[in-house]
Amino acid sequence: MTSRQPISGACAWLGRDMASSPRWIRTLSSDSLAEIDAAARRSRGVPWRELSADHFPLSSLRGELAEIADELEDGCGMVKLRGLPVARYDEEELRRIWFGLGCHLGRPVFQNRRGELMRDIRDEGSGVGDRYGQICVADRGKDAGGETSGVFLSSYARTLSNGSLRFHTDRTDVVGLLCVRQAGTGGISRLCSSVAIHNEMLRRRPDLLDVLFEPYHRSRFGEEATAPEEVYALPIFGLRDGKFTSHYSLTFIEAAQKVAGVPRLIQAQRQALDMLMALAEELSFDMTLEPGDMQFLNNHVIYHARTAFTDDDATGRRRLLYRLWLSMPNSRALPADHAVLWGRVEAGAPRGGIGQVAPQ
Repeated sequence: MTSRQPISGACAWLGRDMASSPRWIRTLSSDSLAEIDAAARRSRGVPWRELSADHFPLSSLRGELAEIADELEDGCGMVKLRGLPVARYDEEELRRIWFGLGCHLGRPVFQNRRGELMRDIRDEGSGVGDRYGQICVADRGKDAGGETSGVFLSSYARTLSNGSLRFHTDRTDVVGLLCVRQAGTGGISRLCSSVAIHNEMLRRRPDLLDVLFEPYHRSRFGEEATAPEEVYALPIFGLRDGKFTSHYSLTFIEAAQKVAGVPRLIQAQRQALDMLMALAEELSFDMTLEPGDMQFLNNHVIYHARTAFTDDDATGRRRLLYRLWLSMPNSRALPADHAVLWGRVEAGAPRGGIGQVAPQ
């Protein structure tokens, strides 16, 4: 019998409650918008990639951004900040604003081996597998990620398609999305507390909960590596100093299962994954991002997913989001065995993101 205990606090929310809660929603005031506009004008001579908080002064917003950082780490783990007039700015200005805001919350980290600090999340059409990674497979079953074309797409490629994304976390303390445009239909954001999943598994199947605290092999294929053979082992759930963390993407686990020599998942591991995914569906809620909305999620306690979408060229509704990955100065300490993914595990340490490779 497990000796684990439920995890309490605002991060252990249920989707049905959070869907109607105003706790995680904030709206930019007219004064804040004026300050952002002034910072955008002041920083015009600096490329957005080279911005720092000093280049983009937000003195009156500092307190609100500090509250957002606290909510992300010690509150419910998510915030939607609304009201940025995206249509007012051209692409370069909008990137500078988004990156400048991000620099006041945390430290932007690389999102792939190509050194991208801001990722455009959009449908790039056919050929995403060729560009961002795919594995030709003989089987077309569950382990192939539901693919029917005989290829297994990397997580990198899936993100840049118009298909649905399963519940997962990103490789950073906080992921931020700025909605520039929404699709004609679909593209709904789906959110779930991984802490709530932990607690519900403890109530229903404590034996399977224990399995998620044991290592699962994952592949670095996609953002980090061009082939699936780079594999590491990491638990899906972890605890340190009373704080929870979860790093999870079924795609990375499935990719590792295609590598010779990697131990095959045992029945208990498969059952634990199936229950985790079923609970994520059960305990989640849906949220639509409108143009000008900024969504911030603490990956240690929040899983996110996306429904499939269809762009509408006739109306100009072509889904586009700008994504930042932020290493947070107020981040939690992580278990020592999580260093294989995060690098540094002490509280507040710069960490996460994708390591860079030397140009060939």
